[in-house]
Amino acid sequence: MYTLPELTYDYTALGPYISGDIMKLHHGRHHQTYIDKLNAALDDEPELNDIALPELLGRQDVPLAIRNHGGGHYNHTLFWQWMAPQSGGEPTGDLARFIEQKYSSFQAFTDVFSSRANNVFGSGWVWLLPDMEIITTSNQDTPMLLGRAEPILGLDVWEHAYYLDYKNVRADYIKAWWELLTGISLKSDSVVYLCSAQLIRIVAPSAFSACLKTKYPLLAGALFSALRFTEPANMPK
Repeated sequence: MYTLPELTYDYTALGPYISGDIMKLHHGRHHQTYIDKLNAALDDEPELNDIALPELLGRQDVPLAIRNHGGGHYNHTLFWQWMAPQSGGEPTGDLARFIEQKYSSFQAFTDVFSSRANNVFGSGWVWLLPDMEIITTSNQDTPMLLGRAEPILGLDVWEHAYYLDYKNVRADYIKAWWELLTGISLKSDSVVYLCSAQLIRIVAPSAFSACLKTKYPLLAGALFSALRFTEPANMPK
């Protein structure tokens, strides 16, 4: 049984960018409804209960109710974690470096991300993936449904996320949301995508290994061991 995740901040804490009224409605009602309907759908499919939600959401054969409401629960659970009061600002470390490599600057990245968000037709989400690509999905679909990795950042552009505060001016909501941005980082599985972003794992395994070992030596050792992956003979030491 899935349950509503607790927030690390009060409903009113994200003001003036997102009001307490929106948060109460969005978290307390919309998210709760996704959970209730997801649990009901899983009651009808008991064989799916032991499968992790991200895996379920990447399958094409799951019932539509699980795809929709499971996506609603998964997406929103992440969304709350990417916001915090008195936040904003640019990421640091490897994430900042990869964003700069892909988009030339953090400002250029936010411009592209915001444009994609503003141009989503109807309801949906915009995502940043571990390979630094920005994609959009409709309704509550996730990147996994498209065969992509789990996202490291996402923005909800359903009207229920902003209408009480911004009416139909989605662009103002998007601009305000950047002031709340927090908690985005590269996980160990993201490193694999980043190090293989140019297919180096396929066309040049030694380069893939070198990328991991140079940037993340401790992770590389654990990964090679877990995957029983043999380092190439010309692997840099």
